[in-house]
Amino acid sequence: MATGKSDIPGWLVRPAGIGWWAGLTAVLAALTTHTVLVTSDGGMDNGIVVDAARTWLDGGSPYDDAHFLYFPSAVVAAAPQALLPRSVLDVLVPVLVVLALTAGWVCALLLHRVPLRSRLAVLGLFGLAVGFAPFAQLVRLGNWTVTAVLALPLCLLLASRGRWVAAGAVIGVAVALKPLLAPMALLFLFARRWGALALVVLVPAVSSVVAAFFLPDPTGFLTQTLPFLFTADDAFLRLYEAGPAAVLPRLGVPQALAQALAVAAAAVGVACAYRRWRGPGPEALRLAETSAGLMLSAFLVSRPSYNHYLLVVLPLLLAGMPYAGSVTRRPWFWLALVPQLPGVTWPWLESGKRRAFRDFVTLCVLAGAVAYHAVRGARNVRGAEGAEGASDEEGAGRGEGGWRAATGGAVRP
Repeated sequence: MATGKSDIPGWLVRPAGIGWWAGLTAVLAALTTHTVLVTSDGGMDNGIVVDAARTWLDGGSPYDDAHFLYFPSAVVAAAPQALLPRSVLDVLVPVLVVLALTAGWVCALLLHRVPLRSRLAVLGLFGLAVGFAPFAQLVRLGNWTVTAVLALPLCLLLASRGRWVAAGAVIGVAVALKPLLAPMALLFLFARRWGALALVVLVPAVSSVVAAFFLPDPTGFLTQTLPFLFTADDAFLRLYEAGPAAVLPRLGVPQALAQALAVAAAAVGVACAYRRWRGPGPEALRLAETSAGLMLSAFLVSRPSYNHYLLVVLPLLLAGMPYAGSVTRRPWFWLALVPQLPGVTWPWLESGKRRAFRDFVTLCVLAGAVAYHAVRGARNVRGAEGAEGASDEEGAGRGEGGWRAATGGAVRP
């Protein structure tokens, strides 16, 4: 990790002053308060899940709502919210979403051994909150994607410390709440951690089967939700889907060809992710970039695929910025995020009906940048590590204190 006092990464890992923390707290508090004032049931997406739980408690089938796309286990998990007054949910859910996003960022920092008192700890979360539009959208929607935003870095943090079984359990619980992290089973397959992989599969499977017995329509997910995901043409969902299979047909590409292109891109992404897993570099960086490649590949082919899904991978990649071999050192990584800058007016793309085109560009460019880096850029990681190690030793010889001085006492990975 580059930590010289004269370079940008070294500046990022040094402690932040109290003013930095005050600014971050003000931004998160303002976002949370605004959401509390303008949403009901904690947000539209959270409301869908809570309404499904209310339907179940009233004796109906949650799968009568075509927009409820979760496993039966999520119905049971949402039941406590269904028992709370709407006025309580209005306040509770936005606060919990912001806390979960913050906790996910903390886990990503710990994964990369970045000090929690550092400037990167403040600026990274601040940048996501004010510079990446899907962050605020996720808070306003109250979408359960936030469970994956927290679970993925927590899983990788555990895996980096050799606790693979616990990591598998974390992913299993997250999939039981929302199937978004199901592609992470491939990471455990790459690592040949069979016990952990078994938990990834068994936890959501067993919990969903048990929960299904308490539903009036135990097979509703199989008979209604899965056919809807694979064959339905929902006009409302299609407006916001960012995947190639949804966007390309809107540009005149035949549906079959668009789907084939999406599958091919996803396959290439998985192959590149495996290449990154087998490549050089610190374990934390390999875990983060391999996982990002797997998830982005899934987002390319999955239906639906929304822009706030990107928050599952961005904190992991941003927290690895101090590493010389990180994908964040590539300009295309940052160019991919430009369409998501809040406050920028994009001609002909501002309406809700066309927002998906911007999201499509971000998803495809980011997936391409991560895949390219996995194949070509990671070759330089080992050499960069050797160079920066020599730089640290030289700095220490000059009395600069090397890594410990730059990080306020943090242990070098």
